[in-house]
Amino acid sequence: MKYLDEFSDPDLAKRLVDQIHAVTTRPWAMMEVCGGQTHSIIRHGIDQLLPDGVEMIHGPGCPVCVTPLEIIDRALAIAARPGVIFCSFGDMLRVPGSSQDLFSVKSAGGDVRVVYSPLDALKLARDNPDKEVVFFGIGFETTAPANAMTVHQARRLGVRNFSLLVSHVLVPPAIAAIMESPTCRVQAFLAAGHVCSVMGTAEYPPLAQRYQVPIVVTGFEPLDILEGVRRTILQLEQGRHELENAYPRAVRDEGNIPAMEMLRDVFEVTDRTWRGIGMIPSSGWQLSEKYAEFDAERRFDVTGIRTAESALCRSGEVLQGLIKPHECPAFGKECTPRNPLGATMVSSEGACAAYFTYRRLELVDAK
Repeated sequence: MKYLDEFSDPDLAKRLVDQIHAVTTRPWAMMEVCGGQTHSIIRHGIDQLLPDGVEMIHGPGCPVCVTPLEIIDRALAIAARPGVIFCSFGDMLRVPGSSQDLFSVKSAGGDVRVVYSPLDALKLARDNPDKEVVFFGIGFETTAPANAMTVHQARRLGVRNFSLLVSHVLVPPAIAAIMESPTCRVQAFLAAGHVCSVMGTAEYPPLAQRYQVPIVVTGFEPLDILEGVRRTILQLEQGRHELENAYPRAVRDEGNIPAMEMLRDVFEVTDRTWRGIGMIPSSGWQLSEKYAEFDAERRFDVTGIRTAESALCRSGEVLQGLIKPHECPAFGKECTPRNPLGATMVSSEGACAAYFTYRRLELVDAK
């Protein structure tokens, strides 16, 4: 296939759905790791096309959603300081902290700006030498190379008024944490194709073997996901637990070698707290000592900020696949995209936002 619309072809989709029904003999529960996959599944009703008993569990694959509340509050504290230009991608501006969000800081006079690349923030730092420019670097392995390159460039160019607030997380340790949870119901994973396009697939076969679960790398279009589901169920039915790459047009086993070299130079692995889940050992990146002078947490001394989640918000259980979004009592009531309690409702990749956008009326009609 050459064109994107071909990956939504209804005839091909029906053939894949028929094949999935033909090979399924019992209930199975699989988790899609990526929030982009979650939105595609809900938007196109893919989960409703699957055989009875085949459940899609929505995992913690939304980078905005898993950014811990304490990091949000640290961002708010930095952004409110005079002389700071705080830069972020747009989806972080409405994520609620303990008492406000970045839009609130901006409306109160803070210099908060939406950028489309971390290099935009670096340019702002060069153009405004009298200001401290901070970029909010969040996300999985997908967004980390661009942030690493920007810090590398800042050091090479001698731009000392630029810093990075880092909250990068890693997928493989999260899979391990999910499988080791006493409440785990996951029997297989659809791995995120864009993460594997950067990091390759080498970390996944050991996970598949250790936890006896199939892991299928897939993309984000309807046919990508259906093919991933078909391969996953085939493995489950046959008692296999292997890594398969169902996204070869974007993913090579070796990954993006220059990107990985840049990541190893700029970052080092650290323990990381995930919003709604808690601390997962060795599940994140922080700036290495070589680049420590560009660490915004150190520069602005905000590491002591600690926070507590809203008692009403059950996004942590959503992120762990323990409940569906609409099973939270606050869903669509106290918690909406306009007034979100948690990041899973505000993020463009959040499971709660997906259900609110594409399933809310169905859920109301079903009551």
